[in-house]
Amino acid sequence: MDTALYAACSLAGWIAFGYMLRLQRRQPSHARGAICVALGAFAFGITLAVPPLATAIDHASGLPNLAKVLSHGCAMTIAVSAESMLLHLALPPRTAAARVRLWMLVTGGAFLAMVGLFAYTLTYDSPVLLTVEYATDPAVTAYLLIFMTLGFFAYCTDIARLCWRFAQICGRPWLRRGLRVTAVGAAFALLYSTNKIVYLVAYWNGYRPTGEREIAAVLVTIGALLMMVGLTMPAWGPIFAITRRWDDYRSYRQLEPLWRDLIAELPELELDASLRRPLTAVRDIDYALTRRVAEIRDARLALRPYMDARVTVLAEQFAEQAEVTDEEQGAAVEAAHLACAVRAHRAGLAAELIQPAGDLHRPAGGYAGEVSWLTLVSAAYARSVVVARTLTASRHLRSSRSPLGDARR
Repeated sequence: MDTALYAACSLAGWIAFGYMLRLQRRQPSHARGAICVALGAFAFGITLAVPPLATAIDHASGLPNLAKVLSHGCAMTIAVSAESMLLHLALPPRTAAARVRLWMLVTGGAFLAMVGLFAYTLTYDSPVLLTVEYATDPAVTAYLLIFMTLGFFAYCTDIARLCWRFAQICGRPWLRRGLRVTAVGAAFALLYSTNKIVYLVAYWNGYRPTGEREIAAVLVTIGALLMMVGLTMPAWGPIFAITRRWDDYRSYRQLEPLWRDLIAELPELELDASLRRPLTAVRDIDYALTRRVAEIRDARLALRPYMDARVTVLAEQFAEQAEVTDEEQGAAVEAAHLACAVRAHRAGLAAELIQPAGDLHRPAGGYAGEVSWLTLVSAAYARSVVVARTLTASRHLRSSRSPLGDARR
């Protein structure tokens, strides 16, 4: 299982590294450069950790544990790079640079100590592995403790703390989300190191629990993938914002049939005629869509005196005969009401039996639900047979109506 997990992480790491390297070449920045180093170290290190490849490297070099030491060095490089990026985001440049240099000196010294311990194990008559199964050996214990306490505990604690703190004050949505995902990934990395240390203590005390490799593989995979996603999210996340803007523009266009007739009948409700120009709406589609939704709802309220409850009965009868969903039936009834109200307003005839205010449909889901509902109403207004049949059948109701001025006296 660990081979498959490490291989999947390796593939994801190389893809992410290639993507970020391409962005760094186009738009260089300190933070993006640090992420590139981190992802490159991650991809290289996790590739070295794939068990068959690690075994092949050890055999080819004649140095047991060489692949593991190189992989651990890559892990510490990842930590330094991520720390550097976060410090430059959270602190003034001079302060951040000083902190980064300190971390690099401490990490470099720790890794040199690890290399020294690794070299010492090569003098043994019987080879040992740098794993918890050999924790009874003092050199292996010292090596793993240095790696776990500094490479994971110290760094991941600081990374999680900085990510979560900076996310609370960050104004860029995708950077904020990425920092929080990175913080969760760092928490999984802490669980990974905790798992290692618990097993290390157990083996040192003569116990032989099983399952350490499988648990470690799952934790390091989850932690690594989350941190990789979080660190790259500010780069690829805005793509989804572009998708949302396209969806908003499509909704804006879908509302046009209904909005056009309502504003033609009630032109005083249109507050920004510049939005009729397509390019103006595209440049600020959030504002344009909000205005269109508001104007449709304002028109719906303005037409209430012309909305006859008897039209509801007719429209519901025709909607039940149509083979559509319940939501589409409701939208068709609403569209039929608006079409009949526009006609009555044009004729100046008030409704004899005004539709109760409580019958106004209020969709769930907030603003997004409102947009979704009105696009259905607009589609029904333009194409539904229910609207056409209701307009025809409701003509006989006009004879019993009075002009609006008379109805209000």
